[in-house]
Amino acid sequence: MTQYPHLLAPLDLGFTTLKNRVLMGSMHTGLEEAKDWNRVAEFYAERARGQVGLMVTGGMAPNLEGGVYPGAAGLFTDDDIANHKIVTDRVHDADGKIAMQILHAGRYAYGPECVAPSAIKSPISPFPPKELDEDGIEKQIADIVTSAARAQQAGYDGVEIMGSEGYFINQFLVTHTNKRTDRWGGSYENRMRLPIEIMRRTRQAVGPNFIIIYRLSMIDLIPDGSTWDEVVELAKAIEAAGATIINTGIGWHEARIPTIATSVPRAAFAWVTKKLMGQVSIPVITSNRINTPEVGEQVLAEGCADMISMARPFLADSHFVQKAIDSRSDEIAPCIACNQACLDHTFSGKISSCLVNPRACYETDLVIKPAETAKKIAVVGAGPAGLSAALTADERGHDVTLFDKADEIGGQLNMAKQVPGKEEFWGFVDWYRTMLDRSNVTLHLGTTATADDLTGFDEVIIATGVLPRDPEIQGQDSENVVSYIDVLRKNAKVGEKVAIIGAGGIGFDVAEYLVHHGESPTENLQAWKEEWGVGDPQDQRGGLRPEGPQPDAPARQVTLLQRKSEKLGRRLGKTTGWIHRASLKMKNVQMIGGVNYERIDDLGLHVSFGEARENPQVIEADTVVLCAGQVPERSLADELQERNVTIHVIGGADVAAELDAKRAINQGTRLAAAL
Repeated sequence: MTQYPHLLAPLDLGFTTLKNRVLMGSMHTGLEEAKDWNRVAEFYAERARGQVGLMVTGGMAPNLEGGVYPGAAGLFTDDDIANHKIVTDRVHDADGKIAMQILHAGRYAYGPECVAPSAIKSPISPFPPKELDEDGIEKQIADIVTSAARAQQAGYDGVEIMGSEGYFINQFLVTHTNKRTDRWGGSYENRMRLPIEIMRRTRQAVGPNFIIIYRLSMIDLIPDGSTWDEVVELAKAIEAAGATIINTGIGWHEARIPTIATSVPRAAFAWVTKKLMGQVSIPVITSNRINTPEVGEQVLAEGCADMISMARPFLADSHFVQKAIDSRSDEIAPCIACNQACLDHTFSGKISSCLVNPRACYETDLVIKPAETAKKIAVVGAGPAGLSAALTADERGHDVTLFDKADEIGGQLNMAKQVPGKEEFWGFVDWYRTMLDRSNVTLHLGTTATADDLTGFDEVIIATGVLPRDPEIQGQDSENVVSYIDVLRKNAKVGEKVAIIGAGGIGFDVAEYLVHHGESPTENLQAWKEEWGVGDPQDQRGGLRPEGPQPDAPARQVTLLQRKSEKLGRRLGKTTGWIHRASLKMKNVQMIGGVNYERIDDLGLHVSFGEARENPQVIEADTVVLCAGQVPERSLADELQERNVTIHVIGGADVAAELDAKRAINQGTRLAAAL
């Protein structure tokens, strides 16, 4: 009997059957825009070979004005159809099923031609949209329907119509963005006319034996969002108009509540989807922060949905489902929901990948194949760079020895996992431990490798990480001064009033750690909902509590400082930085930039401002925490180079740019793939 009876059960759609209850949700990777269709095909085929039940592509524009940005991928010409057929053929050869998402961005489109129900500019786009007239609305409907018909011609098994997350269709549904007084606005019957008309005509165009998923926003998390009664009314109408499946959308992109970041509890919104179960007779999918087979199984067993959607977990591990089938779920590379290589790349115009798995979206470029000649390889440092290098080299058949002076693997990941909201890093380190246990790597922990220990190896990889930078502040050796390592690794005693020197990623993490009382809201869904002001859409329109966020009082009074005069946290993740800033603001953390650190004494931290060192003041502090950056730990590398030993230096030992696990893992994997 399978370990996951609900997750791995087939789903009969009448005219076709999905092999299990797992949907790979839509992700915009940038691959289609790169126009290397073999690469696009291989990305999806790799996941089809991993036994996922159904995949949905990134959003394809139905027309130029609906593209998320100028030049966004779509399905407009016969050439486009031929290119997409390369993808669908490859997926079908791998016994997979794939649907194309049709995404009209509406006022979210990052271009001057954007259109919307009303001429109201989005807070996350620089362009005010043009208000559509009756003919303009008719054109948008026709273009979406045509896009579905083209997808069918291109060999897709279905389409997903994107009706959530604040995109075009969603903009018609709520009074927040629809101020019309004609038949497309005003009453809810009028406001939901657009999605129903799109669904009805799409079903007419593609016939009965074609999957149509409708992505329905079940909790908008914006002012004047949909009520629950409206959500149910729309779901029933969408079913009647011909939908095969209803998928759950959570929150608009402009909502000020995190919905998929690592600090969001697992399956945080499954309760919303559960409320729709029984209201419609077609299958319902739930989504957001489901990242293990166990969580997926529990969600389905509790009757929250008929199927689960996971997107980023399929970047982390393309064979997620296959490993669940084979009872090897502890070998599934975990999605830690960091957004660093996926969404941050997407919103920066780069091709997406994955911090945990650098091969994601690079399947044709980063190929791990058996080595022609097995070598004896030493890796010094069992942090993310060294671990990825050691495991990749072992996978290729090399004889690998891994050294680390600590008594556990993980390096700086062991600090990240202590931070409230970053609990996923515990599973990441556990996964590395599992993979090492099942490899042939010889591991020496608690061992400070010397140059003499490294003789006799064909290749030596130095991944010794970083050391804290010395900020050279008078009084930094006082008893009331500790480093971030003392706080996150050694549980140093920290007073009630704290000044943190340095406001990079580590400074923010230390602040987050110090303002909490030990329990993280990520581990407690009710506490997390209260902290961010998430309510029940049945009681509060859009699911926003009228009283707003209600965080617990901070455990300490924290002041976060930096030398740069720019806004604190400006260099944090593109899609998650706002969450870190908002979280600390809710905990009354004071943020001060543009300071000179004069000295530390019993009163606290003395600072001044500007080149003239004006406006001297004292930041009262019982404890001062040093988070002033890092420098590469290169002592062993330098000694080996003096001995003329050829070495490869990776990770923080190469470049100490914050704690950049994304770069470290990519570098380690790519080096080992080439040796």
